[in-house]
Amino acid sequence: MSSPIPNAPQAPRVAVVHGPLRAEERLLFAEFARRGIEVARIDDRRAVVDLTGQPWDYDVVIGRSVSQQRTLHTLAIAEGWGIPTLNRSEVVALCNDKLRTSAAIACAGLPQPRLLVAYTPEAALEAIESLGYPVVLKPPVGSWGRLLARVNNRAAAEALLEHKESLGAFHHGTFYIQEYVRKPGRDIRAFVVGDETICAIYRRSGHWITNTARGAEASNCVVTPEIAELCSAVARAVGGGVLAIDLFEDPDRGLLVNEVNATMEFRNSIHTTGVNIPGRIVDHALALAAQRAERREAAMAV
Repeated sequence: MSSPIPNAPQAPRVAVVHGPLRAEERLLFAEFARRGIEVARIDDRRAVVDLTGQPWDYDVVIGRSVSQQRTLHTLAIAEGWGIPTLNRSEVVALCNDKLRTSAAIACAGLPQPRLLVAYTPEAALEAIESLGYPVVLKPPVGSWGRLLARVNNRAAAEALLEHKESLGAFHHGTFYIQEYVRKPGRDIRAFVVGDETICAIYRRSGHWITNTARGAEASNCVVTPEIAELCSAVARAVGGGVLAIDLFEDPDRGLLVNEVNATMEFRNSIHTTGVNIPGRIVDHALALAAQRAERREAAMAV
């Protein structure tokens, strides 16, 4: 008598939360398709989630929306239903806030530019003058190098602080005052997936802001042991996952951590580094999905 044929393993059930599709989301969809894996697309512009209804039945949910708030909330819902997420909502929430990120980096004892925090224009002006001109003023929440200002003197500081107070929005309620680092016309963006720094780029610009979204040119940066060790420590400090870590090269102190991005863009870094970044992200997502499938099978076997 022949033995029964075991059931074929079920394909992982993957969902991606997105808004307007960028090159990054299309690259991820193409990578899943290349592997024969169907992806449920959750467009947050049209999604309606019934929290009191039937939970989603996905093995992993990937947050890729341009809206930080929608990504955060949707991932939190999925986690409430026991679904692994990429990244975890607590990591997204921390990295969305530059102040919370800097606090986590400081708590871990990792090097970063000197940072002062104030809550009124008067205290902010005092902090700026104690730090010394120039300084960089940032909103704690924001991306793509927007709303950053290099403040060169007291007159500029007074005008900018007055403007922020008059605007009165959430973005301007806390004054994040960072030391101006005289970097060598570039910074480093390193890409971390899980425990590994998979690649890095230099972002060069004649402007002091070196975001590629602001026109900086990307070139390959060799991942040195120093970069890999620092980025691994930063990833652990913020909770891990798939991250882009921005580093400054200080002529005296070496590498300093500037920011951490939990919903990174990578279109300009694949050809530059020769690394299949969407492929590595998909590998990580499928590993999370496999872990959930194993836990579900173990629970059913009890």
